[in-house]
Amino acid sequence: MNKTIIVSNRLPLQVKLDNNELEVVPSVGGLATGMRSVHKEGDGVWIGWSGLTEEELDESLEKRVDEAVAREGCAAVNLNSDDIDNYYYGFSNRTLWPLFHYFMEFTEFENTYWEAYKRVNEKFAEVVLENIEEGDNVWIHDYQLLLLPKLIKDKHPETSIGFFLHIPFPSYEIFRSFPWREEILEGMLGADLLGFHTYDYERHFLSSVKRILRLDVKFNQITYHDRIIKVDSFPMGIDYAKFENAAKKHMEQTEKEKSDLQKRLDDHIEEGAKSTLVLSIDRLDYTKGIPNRIRAFEYFLNKYPEFKQRVRLVMLAVPSRSNVPQYQRLKRETDELVGRVNGEFATVSWTPIWYFYRSLPFDNLIDLYTSADVALITPVRDGMNLVAKEYVATRTKQDGVLILSEMAGASKEMNEALLINPNNFEEIADTLKRAIEMPVAEQQSRNAILQKRLRRYSVEKWASEFMRSLQETKKIKKRIVSKRLTKKRKEKMFKAYKNASSRLLLLDYDGTLTGFKDNPQSAFPDEDLFTLLDSLYDHDNTDIIIVSGRDKETFEKWFGDKNYSLITDHGVWLKRHHKDWEPLERLKTEWMDNIRPILETFVDRTPGTFIEEKKYSLAWHYRKADPELAQIRTMELQTVLTGLIANDDLSVLDGNKVMEIKSSRVNKGTAVSRVLAEKHYDFIFCIGDDWTDEYMFEEMPSDAYTVKVGFKKTKARFYVNSNEEVREMLSSFNELE
Repeated sequence: MNKTIIVSNRLPLQVKLDNNELEVVPSVGGLATGMRSVHKEGDGVWIGWSGLTEEELDESLEKRVDEAVAREGCAAVNLNSDDIDNYYYGFSNRTLWPLFHYFMEFTEFENTYWEAYKRVNEKFAEVVLENIEEGDNVWIHDYQLLLLPKLIKDKHPETSIGFFLHIPFPSYEIFRSFPWREEILEGMLGADLLGFHTYDYERHFLSSVKRILRLDVKFNQITYHDRIIKVDSFPMGIDYAKFENAAKKHMEQTEKEKSDLQKRLDDHIEEGAKSTLVLSIDRLDYTKGIPNRIRAFEYFLNKYPEFKQRVRLVMLAVPSRSNVPQYQRLKRETDELVGRVNGEFATVSWTPIWYFYRSLPFDNLIDLYTSADVALITPVRDGMNLVAKEYVATRTKQDGVLILSEMAGASKEMNEALLINPNNFEEIADTLKRAIEMPVAEQQSRNAILQKRLRRYSVEKWASEFMRSLQETKKIKKRIVSKRLTKKRKEKMFKAYKNASSRLLLLDYDGTLTGFKDNPQSAFPDEDLFTLLDSLYDHDNTDIIIVSGRDKETFEKWFGDKNYSLITDHGVWLKRHHKDWEPLERLKTEWMDNIRPILETFVDRTPGTFIEEKKYSLAWHYRKADPELAQIRTMELQTVLTGLIANDDLSVLDGNKVMEIKSSRVNKGTAVSRVLAEKHYDFIFCIGDDWTDEYMFEEMPSDAYTVKVGFKKTKARFYVNSNEEVREMLSSFNELE
């Protein structure tokens, strides 16, 4: 039975070693909860680090850990202290974390960290490969394992791989500064499905893929080698029932059952009907905007002094990465700010900020959630923020107000909250006042909508939606009509070539026989290509025709002394071996004077583009332009040209990073059909890379070997990945005689 392999930095287990005694306890909450059903279905395996380094484990203990985690359906990746220092605390948390959260000033680009990151991703890959079987699915989680999808795909290309990033993906302008940007993107593109919390993160990722790797992106699908990769957003939910039920149970507590924390909270509530508790819960992380929040609260007390002695900020900061210098500085700054505000405003009976620097058990979290009138959640950048959702889930009477930073991913689906800019103290102060004074009816109206949405899209639903989308990616490849020209199919083709008594090779030039150049005029044939084509031409009963959109003059200069045939200008001119050029069509060119100024305008408005003027056509090249701007400009140009050329017997060809305007009366298909009518061939090989070659494929007999270069929708029977593969294939033809 096929299984799902889940991979994350840490196992969903707390593995503790005390006096050589091993304790393994399943984790609760967050990812562990969401993935529980996926993990248990079909004997799933969860792979991750146990939390114990190799230095802490001798051979006997390591075996006991492996056996203990195996009983929980897990497999451990063994890491040493150097791995943790450089891969986890180093590259993951001093490079990726600050960069992806827009804290460039904290980002460290250390080669030692990068080498450790690669090494540890390879260690994870080894364990995955030990557990993987045909038909399995793999779901990889988060920024610590960005290289892992490719490492698995390279070894198991048919395995369905999903990847989910739990933090923001930064904008292209931030990501482009990353020294290892290509390697990270290529690592992620080993996945078949890439998931992000919000559409913004998805959009940023696609923008980087287009600009850095220059890949084709259509809507949310990336064409990469012979695969189509889907990118989508899946906002992570919470275990709604867990928080709702805990809150209901909490409300039924007797006085004797209440915790000490709850009793202190009750004392504040009993101070008066106008007293308000404002709750703040975060990990102590610079992305959470804690200092800003304290300053904003200070500003609020100064701007609205009537709320002094009536409002208290209960602030829980959970310790995090306390050995990283930025976090140590943040702790000092937070302590000083809390001390300053309390020192400035406190009275004998009132302290404006209750500050807890610790982790609290689940029951105490429920105490805080159910007692707070307002939740103030103001990260300066946050992938999702589940605290905001947990607070709303515990409001069983549908009262309470959520103030939420628009920089948190959760804000995209929680519009009924009061959304603020975490850097705008004026707005935060005014919004706090609005929240405190909000009528209960309005609170209930807002929370009713929020709760309905959160209850429906729980963490379990998030996991099942992702897995369903991963299964659907298997259908995407089937929509491409052509088949991969595999080794077995090539052997069959080579056999047909060898046995044929009359052969025809129809070869496109740019993107097929040679790669694309930034300047088309520099894409002249290399000596290896000349040697290859000359050798093929020497085969008995073999005709070669290069069919191109290039102009006659250029091909005369390049191939004029060769014996093989040439078709240029998309089918205007034909040069047969040993003969002069002959026109296949008589075309007018007066229209070019009207179209050229329009193209020049688009060149002026679109940096990186230029016009290539041929004898019978005009081409606007945008290979070096910004991909997103080019996409807009191509649509604009198409619209402008459609109205102008309607009565001039012209058409627009949308090629590979080029738009070409030419006569509608000519195309490659029309030209090669004349050649096919003159002679019978029992083997035909026709290859090209863009839409102009589709006309050729349409004219070929059904048994012809029509081949598309690139994984695209096509009328060709087969496809190959690159022009390098084309050269290899032609070399194989050459070796048959």
